[in-house]
Amino acid sequence: MRIYMNTEIIIRMAKKSDAAELLNIYAPYVRDTAITFEYAVPTINEFSDRMQKTLSKYPYLVAVQNEEIIGYAYASTFKERAAYDWAVETTIYVKQEIRKSGVGKKLYQALEEVLKQQHVCNLYACIAYPNPPSIAFHERLGYQTIGHFSKCGYKFETWYDMIWMEKMIAEHVINPKPFIPVTALDD
Repeated sequence: MRIYMNTEIIIRMAKKSDAAELLNIYAPYVRDTAITFEYAVPTINEFSDRMQKTLSKYPYLVAVQNEEIIGYAYASTFKERAAYDWAVETTIYVKQEIRKSGVGKKLYQALEEVLKQQHVCNLYACIAYPNPPSIAFHERLGYQTIGHFSKCGYKFETWYDMIWMEKMIAEHVINPKPFIPVTALDD
């Protein structure tokens, strides 16, 4: 196991060439947990295509330490209708052996900064329940539980609940500034 203490973490936008490393982080969550309700680990092509679709509109950030990707976070469409342009769903995964190291917080803080530049107001996290560590993580970052759905996900011969958590990162004004795709932001 690698030690990740006291070394700089660089957060940057993901690149297509990162797909294999990111998939290696994601795969254990698919295979071994109900944190994601996905049953099968996607192929590298499927995963890369998902990344590219996200990057066409939203930030997809990676945390790099000692030249190794140790986590990632991204935003995605909350709902397809134009009226939802100011709301996004957030997602985060870090290497399992470094959870609780602070990298998740750094990723989400950086993600929020980019989303603010895009004029996003509302952040939503969809979390399998029970999942005390993820819920506590989101609560520490200012999210609040706003919805609880019973037995809506089935994995590993178990029915799981799902909760939605919400965080507001901007004021809700009449005639808000238009959403700006991440590709239109200055570096």
